[in-house]
Order: sequence, then structure tokens, then C-alpha cells
Amino acid sequence: MIAARKKLVLVGNGMAGVRTIEHLLKLNPEGYEITIFGSEPYPNYNRIMLSSVLAGGANMSEIIINDLEWYHSQGIKLYMGHTVTSIDSESRKVYSDKGITAEYDELILATGSNPFMLPIPGADKEGVIAFRDIKDCQIMQETAGSYKKAIVIGAGLLGLEAARGLLHLGMEVTVVHIHDYIMERQLDEAASVMLRRELEAQGMRFLLHKQSEGILGKKRVRGLLFTDGSTADADLIVMAVGIKPNVELAKKSGVQINRGIIVNDYMETNIPGIFALGECAEHRGIAYGLVAPLYEQGAVLAKRLAGVKVEGYMGSVTSTKLKVSGVDVFSAGQFTEPDGSRALRYQDEIEGVYKKLVIQDDMLIGAVLFGDTSDGAHLFSIIKNKENISGREKELLLGISADVFSSTQGNRLEVMPEDEIICGCNGVSKGTIAEAIESGGCTSVGQIKACTKASASCGGCKPLVEGLLQLYAGDAVTVVKEGICGCTTLNRDEIVSEIKRMKLMTVKEVMNVLEWSQEEGCAKCRPSLNYYLGMLWPEEYIDEKESRYTNERYHANIQKDGTYSVVPRIYGGVTSPAELKKIAEVAEKFAVPMVKFTGGQRLDLLGVKKEDLPKMWEELDMPSGHAYGKTLRTVKTCVGSTFCRFGTQDAISMGITLEKQFERLNTPGKVKLAVSGCPRNCAEATIKDFGVVAIDGGWELHIGGNGGVHVRATDLLCVVKTEEEVVEWASAFLQYYREQAGWNERTAHWVERVGVDNIKKALESQEERLALKERIETVLGLTTDPWKQIVNEPELRKNFEAIAQIESV
Repeated sequence: MIAARKKLVLVGNGMAGVRTIEHLLKLNPEGYEITIFGSEPYPNYNRIMLSSVLAGGANMSEIIINDLEWYHSQGIKLYMGHTVTSIDSESRKVYSDKGITAEYDELILATGSNPFMLPIPGADKEGVIAFRDIKDCQIMQETAGSYKKAIVIGAGLLGLEAARGLLHLGMEVTVVHIHDYIMERQLDEAASVMLRRELEAQGMRFLLHKQSEGILGKKRVRGLLFTDGSTADADLIVMAVGIKPNVELAKKSGVQINRGIIVNDYMETNIPGIFALGECAEHRGIAYGLVAPLYEQGAVLAKRLAGVKVEGYMGSVTSTKLKVSGVDVFSAGQFTEPDGSRALRYQDEIEGVYKKLVIQDDMLIGAVLFGDTSDGAHLFSIIKNKENISGREKELLLGISADVFSSTQGNRLEVMPEDEIICGCNGVSKGTIAEAIESGGCTSVGQIKACTKASASCGGCKPLVEGLLQLYAGDAVTVVKEGICGCTTLNRDEIVSEIKRMKLMTVKEVMNVLEWSQEEGCAKCRPSLNYYLGMLWPEEYIDEKESRYTNERYHANIQKDGTYSVVPRIYGGVTSPAELKKIAEVAEKFAVPMVKFTGGQRLDLLGVKKEDLPKMWEELDMPSGHAYGKTLRTVKTCVGSTFCRFGTQDAISMGITLEKQFERLNTPGKVKLAVSGCPRNCAEATIKDFGVVAIDGGWELHIGGNGGVHVRATDLLCVVKTEEEVVEWASAFLQYYREQAGWNERTAHWVERVGVDNIKKALESQEERLALKERIETVLGLTTDPWKQIVNEPELRKNFEAIAQIESV
């Protein structure tokens, strides 16, 4: 008789909780029916990579750790955008704010932490935020588009990473800190001063030994007042002054708390069946805020739940690295000098290198590295293992020559303990990597990345991963180039070439024939293959809906609260009273909470329930604006010669022609067009993917612009005389981009990668342009409006029917 599966509920869809579930599924895959509640409307993502998103090193999709397909494949019921508000520990049930009740046998609280906001007057003004989640990140990106001056309060790790990201977004950034030097909790004064100089050289301004007293401004922030009476101007204030464990749910449910939720060595709370871990938990008086301890707690709890014998969690020694471009900082253990300790220092102001070791009773108890952090993992290992370093102090401080270093790196890695964390971003230990090589058969860094996630985030540990690969795989190491993802070593061009050569027709067939390492692929390669197949075989390939992202599957943008937005197409930004009345009536009928003008000159109906989407589109009876996919978004226009006294050409007519020509076009990345009626360029055509600027007697055609995070002005492609030529060149350019760019590659990156001269050369022949135009017209002739199809087909409408008001995957 098969034992009934127990019910496990996880409250908190963050890194600590979901990592525990991953472990548990490996140890006891059939043991539990798992339900996860998460307050944010996103699947599990890597929070510590938000600073990389802000700094332009990654996009949102790249920091997703487990996409929705993963939850589905593991049989996990996920409630995104649901906050659990109460626990009945007697009947073992939890209740969400959206009316969901879930029973449990075991309950894990992984509610994380909340940012600490200074309780000063004005802290509730518009433009005052923390830096904690995707929403904060988005606010900073949006603010940078309209405002210039930002203040970050707090010069700790998070504050400096936020400040660097805001610099990248083009803002003037001032960092305010209450102490005399920055990162005083991780660095001594010498290292701190060197770090500050480096950041100042990058454009950051510091106000040290300053205490905030109040925030100036009426509705929106306009400055910061200090206790010494001085002020600083600001359009945005980011508070990065610390976090506090989120214990509200536990507190009102009778779970014992102090600063955090009190747990024992097995992550058990005072109430049977309820566990806690992560930033919300307090173990032996410590609430950790770094990822490595949280993963260590998760490993213990997963074994406990799986019935595997495990020693309890004994606490963690932590290390930190600053994720700021161009700056290497490492700190571990006790960097101050307690009584009875000795310190060794090396400082090179010319090369910008500083090293400090703190030694007590012949053991290394702390280290600070600036400028050269390559020894960080090794030193951290020595600290954690309490090695006797008598006689090796100077060697550890000064290191050895590069030649000698390379010859002994294997030895260092060899003696490193199995539980040593190699990849801090994803909590991957040396033992896990060794197992992936010895038992899992990994022979390349890419395979290790796919198998363990080591080096999959910031990449700082890649040299160590390569060293372990050499140590355990020896001659079997294969040096492979990076593929489009960890499932393959093939790049975009090789994949497209093989699909064409063998006429592969489905995603599954491509992965099988081209020997994908992961049978089902991943969230990166499946949409890529779906696009390439559709691009190559437009008349034969059947689009694979399950290989598209949620927004494209539901033909609407999912919002942070789990609702969707509806954006009907308004060609060229030109509408009519009748059309506006219709939109208003539909918005009123379906109680749409917000109607907003978009930057693309159309109306966004926000806060729509999924089950209302087909009915709304049916009553609107307007084309989809495709505001969600990798397709043509908008064609922005100015009034041109129709009304403007400076206009030289009819920009409105030209814009509408282009939008009707290319609407519904599937492209590698989203595409935005604009048409300006004169060189004053009011439609901002020179920051669009394809921009048209009217001049006397003709049109300038521009390509490769971008107005997002990475602002890029267009390159001039050519000048033409007639509207027919504009359409011909636009068709040729867009089809050439479709055929040559990698999936998810915007035109700005693609133009920079291949070079504008090469694109001009490819399009200079009219014969070739007409051939490209013919191919794009074939594609466009096959497209249909998705909402007209959904409205008219009952089977498709079923996908939008409410299922007990949950977002379940």
C-alpha cells in the first residue's frame, strides 16, 4: 500500500524557501503535496541579482531561478501575488488575503525580511523607496527617465549597489552615510577609503557623518534635510539602512519570536509542524541576511523533512563581496582587531590593492581584500575550518607568483573542504560541483552551470569552477564554447543552420537531434527555438504556446497583483471620440481601476482580471496592441505637416501606414517605430528601433535606437524620397533583423554587434530588399489578431475561465 503524501505549505516564494523545496524534491520526490504562497507576482527569482539588473548587467528574465514551467513540472501548486494572513495551528490551515485556504501537515515560514525605513518626517512622500524587490528596481528605472538627482541613504553593501545602478541609469547620485567611512560593518578604514575613492572616480558623491532629519517636498520629494541644518536636492531617495525580519504572520499566529522567528538547530519553531528559515528566522540569537547561511539552513530542513539523518544547523561564518562593476571587495569573519589578536596588512596605493588578515591564537579569524579578491574563497575556507596558519601568515597575505600560483591552485582546491561554498550567489558547494563532475559526468563549465547553477549568476566563481573541473575531470575536460543556454553548446547561428539543413520542424525535434543535455530544455532555449522555427518555416511551423512566456500565452501583461493590462491598438496614436467612448464604456463596465496613457500614444487599461479578458476584447472589438510580446509595439508620430507649422511631411499618415503594415509581426525582441514630421524630432524617432525623420524632399531612416535602460541613439541607415521607399527599406530592415538576430536581442545590441556598415551593405541591393520585403509580407499574411481568435473559439476561451480565483500552475 502506498503511503499518502503529506501536505507541505511554504509561505514565501523566495530564495531560501524554494531552495529548501529543491533539496526536498531530490531527497524525497514523492513525499509531499507542495503548495507555495508568494506575495510578489513573480516566480522564484534571485534577489541578490537585482543590483545587476539595475546596473544593466542582466535583465529581469535572466534572474528568474525557477520559471513557472518548473513549478508545473514538479506538481507544485503556486499562488503568486497571495499573502498568507493567518495560520490556524490547531486545524493546520493557512489563509491568504485572496481567500485561499490550504491545509498542511508541515508548514515552512520563509517570509524573508522588510526594509527598514527611517521614521523621519516625509518618509511617505512620493519618490522615497527602499531597494528590496523588483518593484523598487522598476521604480528606479522609471524615475531615471524623468528625474536627475538621487540620494541613497546608507553606504552599506545594498546602498552602494543601488547607487552604482542609479549612476548607470544616468542619475546624479549622492550617498549619505551616518558614519565617518563607508561599509564600516565589513571594512576597516583603510579599505573603506580606497573603496570610496574608486566610487568617487566613477561619479558617486558622498556625504559622510550626516544624519537625516526630514524629507523635503510637498507631494513628491525634492530634498533631504540633515540634523546640522544643511540640505541636499533629490528627486529620488533610496533608503538602504538595513532590514528587519518579517515576523508579523508568525507573531499573530502564536509562533515565538524575538527579533526574528526563534528556531532550534532543525529550524523548528515552538509550534509542532511549523518551521522557519531564511531572513525571517533567528537562530541562536542571529538573524542572517546573506544567502549562504540561508541555503545552509535549507539543506538541514530539507533533510529533516525527508526523514534523512542530519546534524543540526550550527550557525554560519559569513563572507561578503560587493557587486559593483570595476570594484573588487571581499570581507570575511572578524576584520577588527580584538584583544590578543595580530593584524598583517599590505597596501599598494598605485595598483589599488589592499589586504588585511586578522590572526588570533595562530588562526585566521578575519580578512579584508580590496582590488584583488582572488584569494577570498581560500581565506574564507581557512577561517571557517579554523586552520592553524602558524608559519604561513606572510604567504597568505602576500600570495605567490602567478606561475607558482597556477601550479598549486589544484592543491588548494584539493584540500578545500567539501562544504566550502564556491558559488555564493547560488549557494553551491565544492562537494556539489565535485559530485556533478564525478557522478553526473559534467566535463565542462557549461555543463556544471546547467547541473548545479554554479557560476550562473555573477560569474565571479568561474575560475574556481574551472579549477575544480580540472581537478576532478582531468584529461576528460572538454573546452566548449558557450551555447545559447546551459542545455547546449551550440550558438544561435549553428542552431539555425542545423534547423535549416535538416529541416527540423518542432522544438522537441531540435532538442533531440541536436542532443540537448536537458531533455525538456529551459526557459531560455525553448522560446528561442520556438522563434527560430517560426522564422524559418512561417508557413509550416505551428507556434508552440507552451514555449512562450506567460504574457505571450495570455496576450496581456501580467501585473504585480496578478491582474492583467489591456492595450488596444491605436494606429499612429490617432483615435476618435467614438473610439474613446467605447474604451471608456468598457472600462466602466468591467470596473477597470486605472486607465493610463502610455509612452507609445495609446491607452492602457490596468487591473483587469484574467477571466474578464476575452469579454473585454469582445466588447472593445479593436485590434490587440501587442503590448506584451516580442513584436511590433507602437509607431509613435507627431502631427507633422497635418497641423504643425514646422512639419515638412505627413508624419501621421506615414506612421499609420507603417503600423498597419507591420502589426502582429513576430520579432527577436520588441520593436518600436516612430515618425517625426521634421528634424525637430518631436516623436523621438532617433531612439527607436526604426526611426523615420522627415526632411525637405524626403525621409531620413534611422536604425538601432533604444530609449530604455541602455539609451542609444540611432545610426542613419539612408535617406529616401518617397513613402514607398520608406516602406521598402523598413520591410527589408525588419526582415533582415528577424533572420539574423538572436532571440531576445534588441536592434540596438544587434546593430552594435554586427555593425551598421554591414547592415547597409546587406540592404544596398534593391533586389535583395525586395526579396526581404516579399518574405516579411508572407509572414505578415499569416498572422491573425489573437483576441479575435480567442473570442471566437470556445476552447481557447476556457483558458481564461476562473478556477477558484487562483493563479495555479
